[in-house]
Amino acid sequence: MTAAVPEALLLDGVLDAEQAAGTVRSILAEQQPDGAIPWFRGHHLDPWDHTEAAMALDTAGEHAAAEAAYRWLAGRQNPDGSWYAAYAYGQSEHADGAVSNAAKETNFCAYVAVGVWHHHLSTGDDAFLEWMWPTVRRALDFIVAQRLPGGPIAWRVDEHGTASDEALLTGSSSILHALRCGLAVADYLEEPQPDWELAAGRLRHAVAHHPERFLDKDRYSMDWYYPVLGTALRGPAALERIAEGWDRFVVPGLGVRCVSDRPWVTGGESAELALALWAVGESDRAVDILRWIQKHLRHGDGSYWTGYVFEDDAIWPEERTTWTAGALLLAVAALGGDPATVAVFGGEELPAGLVVQDCC
Repeated sequence: MTAAVPEALLLDGVLDAEQAAGTVRSILAEQQPDGAIPWFRGHHLDPWDHTEAAMALDTAGEHAAAEAAYRWLAGRQNPDGSWYAAYAYGQSEHADGAVSNAAKETNFCAYVAVGVWHHHLSTGDDAFLEWMWPTVRRALDFIVAQRLPGGPIAWRVDEHGTASDEALLTGSSSILHALRCGLAVADYLEEPQPDWELAAGRLRHAVAHHPERFLDKDRYSMDWYYPVLGTALRGPAALERIAEGWDRFVVPGLGVRCVSDRPWVTGGESAELALALWAVGESDRAVDILRWIQKHLRHGDGSYWTGYVFEDDAIWPEERTTWTAGALLLAVAALGGDPATVAVFGGEELPAGLVVQDCC
């Protein structure tokens, strides 16, 4: 690490200074010389989780490492504005950085906008924001081109270039967040993007009011809390949604299930729910969840296991992922008042896009 741990990453019962530094080091240890942040060495990188880990590094003041991660994205962007779904690192059958999944998942491609705006708010680096602007613009133009009737975004473009005619609620919620962050970048640079405004407004309306326009993935906790985390729902509607799914997905003392009918709690979902709870004023419950997962998911080196099967008292899978550590750091940073993280995930300061009352 290059700097002392910021106070925003210190949270009683979750992270002290030494523990926070260990978690930051666990991400830095996996970052490759080209800036890539794979899940862990010997696995792959996907652009969404790579960006989440980069954002976590910015919360810790590791701005050079985060910038390297964004430069990796800029250098690997496809001409159409997309990225592939996965790139191999440390796998003997692939050269580092080789494409290992040639599909293009839209929420993966959009998330760069969230990361770049967070980086700018963390650093105030206008020159780097201007340098990344073409990358963000191409990425969100690619996303907007995948709109489906009624506002959702096709979840995937396959390796042959054919877009799906179906959308995912979790992915579209994340894309909404990305469009709003992209609009914040555009506003700051005085580069109006009316197509993004329209897409964001229609997408927000669809997520908030038309669940029938998305594939049914109700078993998954992400479909429960992502409309809140992705800023489509706030206020009473968000609290109502949280209440509706709480008993299905939250295991007191352990964390959040990935799937409602499986005895498996996961660190990423737990930390993301904590972040969503913070965003709607439920900070006490957010802290409780983050404290729970320290008991069985934190490794001695500061990294985090992906999940825990509580019926078997077993870690599964036996992997410690950078994105799990990243989600934990972002949740702690929001609770600790880190200005960039508060602005990006609080959502109040983000452009709303076009307000849509109803659409077909």
